[in-house]
Amino acid sequence: MKLFLKLTLFALLSVCGAASAIFLTLGFLVSLYAGNPEKTDVIIVLGGDSGLRVRKGAELYNSGYASHVILTGIDERFYRPAHPNWRERRMIKLGVPKKAIRVDTQSTTTWEEAVNAADTMEKKGWKSAIVVSDPPHMLRLHQTWSKAFKGSSKRFILVSTKPEWWRPFVWWKNKKSYQFVINEIKKNLYYAVMYY
Repeated sequence: MKLFLKLTLFALLSVCGAASAIFLTLGFLVSLYAGNPEKTDVIIVLGGDSGLRVRKGAELYNSGYASHVILTGIDERFYRPAHPNWRERRMIKLGVPKKAIRVDTQSTTTWEEAVNAADTMEKKGWKSAIVVSDPPHMLRLHQTWSKAFKGSSKRFILVSTKPEWWRPFVWWKNKKSYQFVINEIKKNLYYAVMYY
């Protein structure tokens, strides 16, 4: 009986230890695929942000990493090319010429952003892209863009913004990063079922 209790206690502690380790490393896991920028054909700035992604995309453009930019996540119902939306205006203000910016008004999900970007790249003859988003999105972006680019010679590099609220090893201590990580875990599971 003592042996059984010891084995049960050991198994319980092992499971709790493994669960704790997984929980503590979730921030690292979801941001794992962020890379360093390299020269590419286009910079794709994903939608859904408050300006950090636009700023990072403009920095990359101004540093010469690409000569074209695609802004995604702009709702076609409210977009008028003669009256650029705030993201496009901010990018222009940050030094990116309007002629270098393409606006994707068709994509409403991460999956659509990847598929539509791949189509645009095919039409333009672009072979490589930098994809800009926030750190907690990197795992899902890696999986999604890998799937969208599968079977082609196109390649992508994920480059993340550097929000002040993001600390991958203590992600649960900040309300915003906590919400991001938990939402990304749910979205990764959903995407695994629906798209991968």
